[in-house]
Amino acid sequence: MALARRLAASLARLAGSCGVGGVDGVGGVGGVGGVGGGVVSVSRGRFISLTSFRQGRLVAYKLADIGEGIREVTVKEWFVKPGDRVSQFDNICEVQSDKASVTITSRYDGIVKALHYKLDESCLVGDALVDIELEGSSEEPSEEPSEEPSEEPVAAPTTPKLESPATSTDSKVLTTPAVRKIAKENDVDLGQVPATGRDGRVLKEDILAYLANSPASRHQQQQQQQSPPPPLPNLQPTSQKKYAKHMWKSMTQSLTIPHFVYSDECDVSKLVALRTEVKEAFQRQSLGLSYMPFFIKAISRALLEYPELNAWVNEETESLDVRKEHNISLAMDTPGGLVVPNIKNVQQLSVVDIARELNRLQALGRNASIPLADLTAGTFSISNIGIVGGTYTKPVILSPQIVIGAVGKIQKLPRFDEHDNVIATNILSVSWAADHRVVDGVTMAKFSNFWKRYIENPSLLLTGI
Repeated sequence: MALARRLAASLARLAGSCGVGGVDGVGGVGGVGGVGGGVVSVSRGRFISLTSFRQGRLVAYKLADIGEGIREVTVKEWFVKPGDRVSQFDNICEVQSDKASVTITSRYDGIVKALHYKLDESCLVGDALVDIELEGSSEEPSEEPSEEPSEEPVAAPTTPKLESPATSTDSKVLTTPAVRKIAKENDVDLGQVPATGRDGRVLKEDILAYLANSPASRHQQQQQQQSPPPPLPNLQPTSQKKYAKHMWKSMTQSLTIPHFVYSDECDVSKLVALRTEVKEAFQRQSLGLSYMPFFIKAISRALLEYPELNAWVNEETESLDVRKEHNISLAMDTPGGLVVPNIKNVQQLSVVDIARELNRLQALGRNASIPLADLTAGTFSISNIGIVGGTYTKPVILSPQIVIGAVGKIQKLPRFDEHDNVIATNILSVSWAADHRVVDGVTMAKFSNFWKRYIENPSLLLTGI
């Protein structure tokens, strides 16, 4: 026993000299919010060797910093209950911030002893989510699970966390109850869904991607294009509060920017004809095709000519950070409220690639499960009010970006042709809002004209000219 204590002390001193941090639940592995904060830059092997001396101890698994300035989340779903055995990388719970939904996974092998939050309760970064007893001997004295432990465990959903291949009733697939629910609602055989999780587990992202490319999804998208969007369902007060809180903060910040707006009209008759012609080919690839992929690609082409508009403003240094990547943000209406995900590196994508990414984001948005990675690092924004019937609007810049565009509905209106004959023309209105501190009207007008050239001649987008 004395030899074991001396060996543990030697390893602790070795960890400290290597800059790993303490292993007593205060310094934490990597020095990030205690051991419960998780491992950031430490190899998995080192993590296992250091925590092996904590077997049998009760550890408070804390909510780590998930980035983007998020300090508070709401617990939306538990995947475990007291008494469940968990391994590293097993799903613990799903939490939702005012920006995104995030799945929290375990960093320990052990037994869940207590849940500290009920569904729809808020948790701050650094607070304990669950108490986990590490696997092994329990002879050593227990570590305090948290500063204010719950008097009794919080009740969790009665559904089992995971069904093993031997006990699965619908298919021999490892997954969570939430994924099985989605599969059941959409009549999907989980055995047909490509799995990307550890040990062949089907993740929520896997089934959503499968549904986005299914024939049923294509049929639903066709119906949505032919009929007005259905009314939004009643939202839970917590969801309303979260999204309203985020909108309050972001729009308050945005309205400190001195905006100016430039508007124009485009003859999109060729675009309407082209979309009608190629829509069936897209459907054969299980892709819905709206006008948005063309709008987004045209933005990227115009940014190649005016790269200074693809930038973030730094108000402290009064400077611009011009970005090489075209991460085009698009405003999206979801059951949880307005979110603005972005399609990464549009300059490298074709119209087909953009349509595929847009289909993926729409599928995630319908389930209010857009991951944080899709919501960050946007460089230029566009909004389509035409899908709800609007013609013109004055969009509000999404800080720290410096430009946002908004397109209206396509209207069939009379116009004169080159022979002064009145003809029916498909007219699209567009409005660009720009930060007048760093963008002038002439530059915005030239950009708009370049974008308009591609929209009025969409074959140029397909040929790369």
